[in-house]
Amino acid sequence: MSTQHTPTAAASATAPEAVMNPVYRRRLLQHRIGMLFSFLAMGLGLFVLAWILLTLIVKGFSAINLGMLTENTPGPGGEGGGLLNPIIGSLMMVGISTLISTPIGILAGIYLAEYGEESKLAQVTRFVTDIMLSAPSIVIGLFVYAIYVANVGHFSGWAGTFAISLIAIPVVVRTTDNMLKLVPSGLREAAFSLGAPRWKVAVTVRLRAVKAGVVTGVLLAVARISGETAPLLFTALNNQFFSTNMNRPIANLPVVINQFAMSPYDNWTALAWGGALLITFSVLALNILSRTLFKQQIPG
Repeated sequence: MSTQHTPTAAASATAPEAVMNPVYRRRLLQHRIGMLFSFLAMGLGLFVLAWILLTLIVKGFSAINLGMLTENTPGPGGEGGGLLNPIIGSLMMVGISTLISTPIGILAGIYLAEYGEESKLAQVTRFVTDIMLSAPSIVIGLFVYAIYVANVGHFSGWAGTFAISLIAIPVVVRTTDNMLKLVPSGLREAAFSLGAPRWKVAVTVRLRAVKAGVVTGVLLAVARISGETAPLLFTALNNQFFSTNMNRPIANLPVVINQFAMSPYDNWTALAWGGALLITFSVLALNILSRTLFKQQIPG
């Protein structure tokens, strides 16, 4: 009896497979074609990125020396020179902008996550934040020029700081808001059950639980504003000489790189490549640091 049922069982087992084989082969072909195009797109992107980085390293590394970090920018046709004054100017503006945008962004993010669940103001704030995140930086530069520079009658470091602060604040707000939403509800309920007020739960419980993610948002904001050129062209402009007066035009790396890269002088072009390499590796270091901090602590 067993020998009679064996062929029938084998036939019944292979029949569905024979029916599904064409469908399976078509789906497998589609999967392989999709994966092929995905790998080609990824390879193309990595190739272009590697090409840009290699060109930047080859042309910029030769300009990295002690003189570039200790000497001021040279005049037209001058020999040698460095990028000391734009480096100091960029550090001042980015540093002050970070001090301005960090508390504003974190407090706004706390409000959105803790108090703005059903608030119309919170909905408007999120909408405006999303618009500012996607707005071209040159628009922000023109806005600051119209409301500040045109009224005071001169460019200044404060105007540049204000412009890049408007770029950094939405990044910090959105990151803080998203990170606070990752805190488990049980943690909040436990704090409320102990009699803690809502503001204390938000600051000492929720914010502390996601502090690594909030710091990540701040570092990403700093990385973004470090290379912004367009808003500074309309606000801080540039200064060929060393100056720490924030109420006057002040040198900064993005504008100097833009100016030197289009110049006919070889030493200016070399300094532009060196400054671009310096900004690139600084932003790369900040991104690596932010991702490292983000991986160290994830709320669960």
